[in-house]
Amino acid sequence: MENRVLGRTGIRASVYAFGGIVTKDTTAKESSDAVARAVDAGVNYFDVAPSYGNAQDMLGPALEPYRNRVTLACKTAVRDGAGARRELEHSLKTLRTDHFDVYQIHGLATMEDVEQVIAPGGALETIADAKKEGLVRFIGFSSHNDAASMRVMDAFDFDSILTPVNWASWLKNGFARDVIARAKDRDMARLALKAQAYGPKNGDDGYERCWYHPIADDPRLAELALRFTLTRDVHLAICPGDVRLFDLGLSILKKYGGTLPPLDGEELGELTTRAKRMEEALFE
Repeated sequence: MENRVLGRTGIRASVYAFGGIVTKDTTAKESSDAVARAVDAGVNYFDVAPSYGNAQDMLGPALEPYRNRVTLACKTAVRDGAGARRELEHSLKTLRTDHFDVYQIHGLATMEDVEQVIAPGGALETIADAKKEGLVRFIGFSSHNDAASMRVMDAFDFDSILTPVNWASWLKNGFARDVIARAKDRDMARLALKAQAYGPKNGDDGYERCWYHPIADDPRLAELALRFTLTRDVHLAICPGDVRLFDLGLSILKKYGGTLPPLDGEELGELTTRAKRMEEALFE
């Protein structure tokens, strides 16, 4: 599988990454099998968070045999420093590691969120201290809000950003375009969410671990969507939180020998037309 260097971090990572929520509510064997299949396919970037149910508990043992061969990213949604420290230490223990390669402030949704984490005694101060201690190698954040992303990048020199880079929201609303451009100017690692998303959740679609409606039953659109994301100015795409969708992404990459080609004019036109016809292309 194609690898790319994650900006100034120097980390060389697979273009398709394992979202740890895939292991939520699985058996130990199911978790181990999914992780082994990922590693065998060339995946070497794993991302998880305490908010993903018991995913950390399941991913830790499954990933332990490969820990020195992969990049492990984790997150905290806690906004105060003391709470963020407790969550960091718990995640380290649960995931059976002595450090995280990337540690991210999770889900910055509002300006209030940003002001809380950057304030004295906030989560960012604690994470910066953890980096000095060697518990964290690089500091990032995740957000589904362009304005919040811009504000927090003005406040701190982050190493990475995790944000939706989705064909529909990009082409219809321009979501994330300016954010990705600024992150590129700063040589940040640019990590994409929702590459395999279709639109907002609409009832029970059989994919309860996805907070959006995934592209599950349209192979052509699934391929075009993943190729769209991975040929923007991003380094990797994190898979959706369902093993079936993870396997679908792997199959698309395998089809092209691990390196996805850019869309041609006709393919991009097809996505653009579909995006502009959508009623709602911005979604959590």
